[in-house]
Amino acid sequence: MSNYTEEMTNTMVQTYLADPSPETVEFLANMMERSKKSIIGKLSREGVYRREVYVSKTGEAPITKVEIVSNIAEGLGIEIAALAGLEKSPKAALRNLEKAVAGITQIFEHKDYPGGLRWSTMGQVQNLRVHRALEELLRFVNSKT
Repeated sequence: MSNYTEEMTNTMVQTYLADPSPETVEFLANMMERSKKSIIGKLSREGVYRREVYVSKTGEAPITKVEIVSNIAEGLGIEIAALAGLEKSPKAALRNLEKAVAGITQIFEHKDYPGGLRWSTMGQVQNLRVHRALEELLRFVNSKT
């Protein structure tokens, strides 16, 4: 036998569909004298419950440091293994580096990375400060491998 009558289920589903939020779940739990977990379980079995999407403190979708390093490696056109250990850096620093790398394109490759790469943005040589930061980063990474 079910804990909910057909009428209770219909009311619950209609109320939730009108405003699918945690506040509605709390309201239904109070109204039907059930726990929030019970309400969520029933709404899930009815196929209408939508789980809250997790976002970080900054309001963005969460991303791991490893994913950021992967994006940096892709932007630099190098294997992720060449940046081993970089994922231990602070996340804010990695995000800044990821943004800097996103706007640059590689002009040519050189097998010895430190000082051996030139970068450009839309046909112009990239800002010298970013260029030097990338060279320092590559030197650091190469010294750790």
